[in-house]
Amino acid sequence: MQHKVVVFSQISNSILDQLKQKYQVVCVDPKQGDVNDQIREYVVDADALIGAGRLLNEKNLSSAQKLKIISSVSVGYDNYDLAYLNSRKIWLANTPHVLTETTADLAFSLLVSAARRIPELDVWTKSGQWGRTVPETLFGQDIFGKTLGIIGLGNIGAAIARRGFYGFNMNVLYHSRNEKPELAQPLNAQYCDLPDLLKHADFVVVAVNLNADSKALIGEKEFALMPSHAVLVNISRGAVVDENALIQALKQKQIFAAGLDVYQKEPLQASELFKLPNAITLPHVGSATAQTRHKMAELAYRNLVQALDGKQPTYLVNPEFK
Repeated sequence: MQHKVVVFSQISNSILDQLKQKYQVVCVDPKQGDVNDQIREYVVDADALIGAGRLLNEKNLSSAQKLKIISSVSVGYDNYDLAYLNSRKIWLANTPHVLTETTADLAFSLLVSAARRIPELDVWTKSGQWGRTVPETLFGQDIFGKTLGIIGLGNIGAAIARRGFYGFNMNVLYHSRNEKPELAQPLNAQYCDLPDLLKHADFVVVAVNLNADSKALIGEKEFALMPSHAVLVNISRGAVVDENALIQALKQKQIFAAGLDVYQKEPLQASELFKLPNAITLPHVGSATAQTRHKMAELAYRNLVQALDGKQPTYLVNPEFK
């Protein structure tokens, strides 16, 4: 009997075609009504789910009778109720590593853009104001030789640090739950506690996973520690930074600027951030290149196939269930 696979978000057409050649495939379509209602209906007799960007928990999965795996086309998995999946013995797989360099590229792009005020100057130029010398009030900051603080020295954090160290001769500080000598030593990166990092870094990049320890990790108290010329970049999860505190820090010029790709609530439809010239706001596009998204979908496909073939997926979030 053919396995049934529910596709709960957009994936590349080539991967979708491969799924259809091998399995019975049903695709959730937001144009056809409430997405959660569709998931509840389709998951009843489904063997697998594949996709990203949907909150999956007991409310929309309780009707599942034989679900074996959710294959997420993402690295982060905070959208999934892991405790519930564990209680149901449902595997959750993800796609680490393939998006490391792409996400690091975006993080450093935000850093450079915020430091050199690229979005502001682009608007200034296009609005016809370049009839005179650029005023000092629109001057940016140097990056080369400055201090880069990485909060969360995992694969992505280390890739960002490499760009700063090798490309811009930056001094690297880092803070993680544990010291990472194998990643830090080639970069001459110095481990320090969070307050010290915030006090001494010219650029702070947040690259931690979202968990109980990292939620609201950067708030009013932390912004008060940062120098007024500091730039904050967040490419991790929105909930890691207290958004209201960030808005106040930008308004009051406690910090120089922020480059953001993630937010407490997504999609971000209306926000005070949109009114601030020293806030760069991107729509969660850390891995959004055609090549990387395709690699992620390929890896998610392989994880799914392995599970339905009775094997343990290569990248399993909850490997205790075999």
